[in-house]
Formats: sequence, structure tokens, C-alpha cells
Amino acid sequence: MLTLPRSLTFTPSQFAEVCAANPEAVLELDAHGHLVENSPTGSASGARNQTLGALLWLAIEQSGLPLKLFDSSTGFLLPDGSVRSPDASVVRLERWQALSEAEREGFAPLCPDLVVELASPSDEPQALRRKMEAYVANGASLGWLLLPLCRTVEIWKAGAPETVDSPLVFSDPERLEAGPEFPGLVIHPRRIWEV
Repeated sequence: MLTLPRSLTFTPSQFAEVCAANPEAVLELDAHGHLVENSPTGSASGARNQTLGALLWLAIEQSGLPLKLFDSSTGFLLPDGSVRSPDASVVRLERWQALSEAEREGFAPLCPDLVVELASPSDEPQALRRKMEAYVANGASLGWLLLPLCRTVEIWKAGAPETVDSPLVFSDPERLEAGPEFPGLVIHPRRIWEV
């Protein structure tokens, strides 16, 4: 566990150096340059996250959409200067291909088009909601916050006035459709709850 003064801030390039020097640490960088340390997940949460990734991969394959899927250890340099790692994320292929090789190898300087956060028992839901707000503010067109303990999904959409301050909330949905942003992209969240 890292213990650093709260007044200490980092640039994204300094953050990359900290990550390289501490490969076992699970870190993010907030928009103010402060480190955010995350704990490793428990086994059930890890299994849920793996199921989420598999479901998203299969949904992308079946939809035929030109999308690139990323796992929970992928950091993205967002426009606000933060470096965040959603539990799962999707980037439109043309945006990914527009990046240089160096940008792809580092923290890609973009906000994913679809971000997914999967709450673990130790996560504070309000902190996850603030992350969802930040993703949308930084350019994500769609965000899913999955809350397995209450079998609930919150949907955050860019430019949707009804989700700016409060997301659309669905209790135990059988299907989760990405809608017009990603036509044909569908997952079944109950597979995630059942882990």
C-alpha cells in the first residue's frame, strides 16, 4: 500500500513512471493529478469481471461492429488529464486506429466510447457514480454501472438530459442493450450476477 501526502500531484507522464516502478499497484490518476489507489478485487468480483469481458467480447463479435474491447487493467488518458481504468471499455475501431503506435502502447489519449464499471462489495457506489459522470463529461457516449449485490444496472448517456444528474436505473434486467450508440450490442447481466 502506498502512503503519499494528498498535496503530492503527478503529471500523466510522471504517473506512467510511478506505474512502471510499481507494477503490482492498482492505480489511477484523478483530474487534479492525485493518485487513486484501488484494492485488488475479491475472487467473486474477479470472476464477475471476467464474465463481463467474455460477454462483451461475444456481443461485439455477434454484432459485427468495428469495436476494440479493453480489460480492467487498461489505462486511458482522458481529456481532463486523469488516467482512468474502467472495468471494461470499448473504443470505436477508427478512433483506435487513428492513434500512433506510441499512443497505443502508453495510456491511450482518449475516452472510451463505452465504459463499464462493475461494483465490488468494497466499492462505494457514489464514488463509482462520480467516475461515470467524469467518463461522460470526457466524451464517453455510453456508460454502464453494474451493481451485482442489488442486481441493478445504471445507464449513463452523453447528451441525454435525463441522465446528466441521475442515470436510467434498471432492476435485474434480463438484457442490456447498447441502443443506437452501438446497434446490436447486447449482453445478459444475469450471467454476471450468477457468478
